[in-house]
Amino acid sequence: MEDFAGKLATKPLFYQRAYLGSLLPNYVKSGQLEKYSQKLTDFNFLMAKIQHPEFGVQALIDDFDLVDTSEAVTNPEYNSETAKALNLIQRVLWRAADILDGDKTQLAGQLLGRLLYSKIPEIQAMLEVAKQWKLAPWLRPLTPCLTPPQRRLLRTLEGHGYSVDAVALSADGKRAISGSSDKTLKVWDLTTGKELFTLTGHSYSAHVVAISSDGKRAISGSRDKTLKVWDLTTGKEEFTFNDHSYSVPLAVTADGKRAISSSSDNTLKVWDLTTGKEELTLYIYGRRNSASLVKAVAVSADGKWAISGSYGSILMVWDLTTGNVLFAANQSHAYSVNAVALTADGKWAISGGDDNTLKVWDLTTRNKLFTLSHSDSVNELFALSHSDSVKAVAVSADGKRAISGSSDNTLKVWDLTTGDEQFTPDGHSNSVHTVAVTADGKWAISGSSDKTLKVWDLTNRNELFTLKSHSGSIKAVAVTDDGKLAVSGSFDKTLKVWDLTTRNELFILKGHRVTGKAVAVTADGKRAISGSR
Repeated sequence: MEDFAGKLATKPLFYQRAYLGSLLPNYVKSGQLEKYSQKLTDFNFLMAKIQHPEFGVQALIDDFDLVDTSEAVTNPEYNSETAKALNLIQRVLWRAADILDGDKTQLAGQLLGRLLYSKIPEIQAMLEVAKQWKLAPWLRPLTPCLTPPQRRLLRTLEGHGYSVDAVALSADGKRAISGSSDKTLKVWDLTTGKELFTLTGHSYSAHVVAISSDGKRAISGSRDKTLKVWDLTTGKEEFTFNDHSYSVPLAVTADGKRAISSSSDNTLKVWDLTTGKEELTLYIYGRRNSASLVKAVAVSADGKWAISGSYGSILMVWDLTTGNVLFAANQSHAYSVNAVALTADGKWAISGGDDNTLKVWDLTTRNKLFTLSHSDSVNELFALSHSDSVKAVAVSADGKRAISGSSDNTLKVWDLTTGDEQFTPDGHSNSVHTVAVTADGKWAISGSSDKTLKVWDLTNRNELFTLKSHSGSIKAVAVTDDGKLAVSGSFDKTLKVWDLTTRNELFILKGHRVTGKAVAVTADGKRAISGSR
């Protein structure tokens, strides 16, 4: 085969730039979409562009975005099959970008290994040319043996020396930050797939990470018992919080101004992310032992209150402005408190425990510290029962309903005005570990040890559909504010993103070494944050 790229390299630099950099935009501007698509299905052109030192893989990927496919399909020169072919080729380049950045000669093998199954004529013609490429040694796939582009995996980011334990996304979706057992964090450009910089300073694995809402700061938590705040503009460490005695889980308020860390040293700490100062230390009620270890934490929408539940059935509500304990229940449940939630207006709290009950608490009836007990009818409004441990609880945005999940394999929907059970969705075949409610209160999503997610219509009181793909128990689920996407975390060490409109799995997020135990989605639906064992 003629060395097309080598022949092009003999041309003047201005000619190379014009051919590889300007030709496709000019085709698009002049409406020559047939010539545009022909170039992007021309193996020789693809190889020449990724091999050129001024262009490369990302520049080629960007070429596929010059045309809006939804509009172009109406053009007689650009039919739906052509659009599909270009989409598949672009997805192969996304998926193989990390490989091609290291070895450009892998292009033919990557295309064949991922697209041999396709019957689209343009792709078949391109692959026939690719098979004849002989300018370097390479292994030619005889079957479609590599991950096909439809699997939704766009790109692999490589650079850590050990397992990736945490990941967070910026609000604009342009950057990701990963935390690893190699003691570092890495900041990635999600458009190009490039590592922007590495954040070093932890002396042990960085297992929790969050990004402020303005995208200027990252906060990481490590098993070295510290939190670190990083400037994402410079990549420099701003300050370190190191007053905990044990491993540090992390939460950040919605405005990104404060971080709340809870630890097995019997405390929660509130940190000012602007000054780097510790604002408050919140002491868990009782002695430091396994009973006081925090198992569940929730923060009110306005960031003023936090509620914690512990193994020893201790429920505490905190004023995050003063650090005062507003309410404390030393025996809130007969056994461990597994789940807590606050209504959007902050007036009620709902807790779920190993005693098979949920309890609804009125947080406005007293304004000083007191202990809630089962006999305190003023403050414990009512108790709601399952036949086994309550593992999860969620509250509708209007505060009128609570939905609980239990080891008895059921969910229960409760009227928080009357305390009555409205109905019991019972389609799961094993324990329900997690539940979320859409912002409009119309749907609930539950995750179970039966490895499925189920979506429920709370108005018509029926199961809408089941999402199956996880290979392990589902431990966490979150829903975007618009109710269109759900994110699930599983014992199979993955997170999955689901389209609730089409009922399809969009993509898989991998990185945790063990169970994905917690997941949250930002209000704009652009980023998810997960936590693992």
